[in-house]
Amino acid sequence: MNESSWGAPPGAGQWGPPHNGPASSLRGVAPPASAGPVYDWADAAQTRPMPIVPEPGGHQDDDREHRDIRNNRDHPDDRGAARLSGPLFRDEKPQEPMPTAFPGSSGHHSPQDSEKPKKKSAGRNLRAAIGVGVGLGVIIIASLFVYKPVFIGVVAIAVVVGLWELTSRLAECKDIKVPLVPLAVGGTAMVVAGYVRGAEGAWVAMALTALAVLVWRMTEAPENYLRDVTAGVFAAFYVPFLATFVALMLAAEPDGPQRVMTFLLLTVVSDTGAYAVGWRFGKHKLAPRISPGKTREGLVGAVLFAMVAGALCMEFLIKHGAWWQGLLLGLAVAASATLGDLGESMIKRDLGIKDMGTLLPGHGGIMDRLDSLLPTAPVVWLLFVIFVGSG
Repeated sequence: MNESSWGAPPGAGQWGPPHNGPASSLRGVAPPASAGPVYDWADAAQTRPMPIVPEPGGHQDDDREHRDIRNNRDHPDDRGAARLSGPLFRDEKPQEPMPTAFPGSSGHHSPQDSEKPKKKSAGRNLRAAIGVGVGLGVIIIASLFVYKPVFIGVVAIAVVVGLWELTSRLAECKDIKVPLVPLAVGGTAMVVAGYVRGAEGAWVAMALTALAVLVWRMTEAPENYLRDVTAGVFAAFYVPFLATFVALMLAAEPDGPQRVMTFLLLTVVSDTGAYAVGWRFGKHKLAPRISPGKTREGLVGAVLFAMVAGALCMEFLIKHGAWWQGLLLGLAVAASATLGDLGESMIKRDLGIKDMGTLLPGHGGIMDRLDSLLPTAPVVWLLFVIFVGSG
């Protein structure tokens, strides 16, 4: 910034008061003839002076008591006087030096530095997400292949926690009072009945759970009764009933654990493929109004990854399975997992939340991990029945 922009006339001498007296003596004192054109120092106080460094030998230390023009109440005449150096007010930051025109100069940033693209972020704590995922995988595999009832217990716990997260968010965000106790008891009964009695047992447990929700809600005021019981029946179907198809796959003989493992692997591989390809190549939004982070490129990655994994699993894990059946299975899993993820994103957008919970670092809540698994379970169970039988 040049001097003319600060109000200095052409040919004016050095800015600032004379060095032989305090700032309070500025008014009414004529400058010496050698100082250049006549200039009213009191008028100069109406504009911010350019910061200068006093010449050596000046009496700047003698004028220190007059420099604070903002807070010095003992010298009211000095409030408009210009200071010798530094910012105009005490809380002002000194003016930063302008960037040099020569890239690479010491102490300055070149214009190219601000144009460097920022590193693309993955959007979540990958280290925590991988750690939690590996831990859950160890628990699932150990319970699945060591003792089947333990795995059923793991599924039942996941169902109860998922119901708790869902009903809590409904109460907090929409004031929908869904009775958790009949849902938790009925959901556990559905999973166990599906494993012990098959599909018929699961349907009976579902019907009794819905009836229990209707009766339990009668103990409270009738206002919003229909809304609450409708949400309760939806929760019973969405979480425990869909999870029952995992128990149905496990009950198949002799490859029940292999079927469940195939179902879990394909769903995880589909989500991983969508995430990796979408993060690296995603440009075209898949459903921006529902989930802005999902892309069409990510969907293609989910399909390709799941089809390859499906062919391998059907060929090497499933008895009497064929690779081409795995291709169809992978395609169906990619579609159902994506729809399930979008379905829960729709619920969360309606509730105005980002995650259903915070139980799993890097993932969110249990429901944020079950969103693609739950709707995929009946699809995989049905295709297994068609391809290789119910077992």
